[in-house]
Amino acid sequence: MLTLALDSTALLASAALSRDGVPLAQDSLLSPHSHSTVLLPMVEQIMRFADVSLGEIDLFACAKGPGSFTGVRIGAATLKGLAFGRNKPCVGVSSLLAMAYGMRYADGIVCPLIGARRGRYYTALFRIRDGAVERLSEDGILPADGLDAALAPYDEPIRLTGDGYESALPFVTHPRLTATPPCWRSPGAFAVAEAAEAILRAAPDPSVFTPEALTVSYLRKTQAERERDERLSANAEE
Repeated sequence: MLTLALDSTALLASAALSRDGVPLAQDSLLSPHSHSTVLLPMVEQIMRFADVSLGEIDLFACAKGPGSFTGVRIGAATLKGLAFGRNKPCVGVSSLLAMAYGMRYADGIVCPLIGARRGRYYTALFRIRDGAVERLSEDGILPADGLDAALAPYDEPIRLTGDGYESALPFVTHPRLTATPPCWRSPGAFAVAEAAEAILRAAPDPSVFTPEALTVSYLRKTQAERERDERLSANAEE
């Protein structure tokens, strides 16, 4: 299976190609500009280096959020455009699940963290055992001072990861907290490819994974939606 995967949900934009779980090429960039300007050139570059064409891709995958609202939209829209009309599976992967896959060779509890503003994080908990990833909680939003309580039940090595690592670290006092090297905190699109392939293999009906069916996950309202709700609330009080 030849997989093309994208991740633009966090600060690092990434594109990767893998064949049967083996990485062929990956390009990543911590870009100060919009991911919309770098994602497609990345795809073109890795495909040129790997000497493959879009017609050869068996699976299209992207991180579907949570994360940066703009980045989530860019990744999904780019993938839909690449996959449209090719009659191949198109799988959206939780950004948090992808980060867990990026750490799946270190047994213990993985807590991915993506900054959600106002001292909060997009997060979930996963158990890694012998390379297998088990989801322990659904994706959600947690304040920094709630991390200790979420991790307290687990008497296993605890590893934080993601772009929220440094800011969350002072709030976690778990006795088995284990340092995560910087190279593990942003696994890139290859981890998205690994997770997408696992999702596709486990699906009872792979035909449901179409570009049209791909949805994104924000977990919280966009600024425009919040402003609309505030206006409606103000109008209702008048």
